Amino acid sequence: MSTQDIANDLVALCKAGKFDEAGEKYWADDVLSVEAEPGDMAQMRGKEALRGKGEWWTNAHEVHSSEVEGPYVNGDQFVVRFKMDLTQKETGQRIQMDEVGVYTIKDGKIAEERFFYG
Repeated sequence: MSTQDIANDLVALCKAGKFDEAGEKYWADDVLSVEAEPGDMAQMRGKEALRGKGEWWTNAHEVHSSEVEGPYVNGDQFVVRFKMDLTQKETGQRIQMDEVGVYTIKDGKIAEERFFYG
């Protein structure tokens, strides 16, 4: 699959609310995930670590709606924009999240995902 094919499929899965399935399908075994904020999840490596991060995120947030825009492809990379209306379960605070993910493909898998917040 080309980077464009992977990007299109990942976006389609995310638009359908299948974020976990998208990761499982395309993460490389040693995938690196980099968040824009410091903390325990600032940098995580490997599918198992990212599964745990996804589980934490799902348990910590109630998503009211989401929008997925893109992909925007350049060579072996693509960008996807995620907008979500969500409530943080711990605080009850409702927020509007606006985030961009930059994905790097190697050997048909996501080798790195890097997130930027608006």
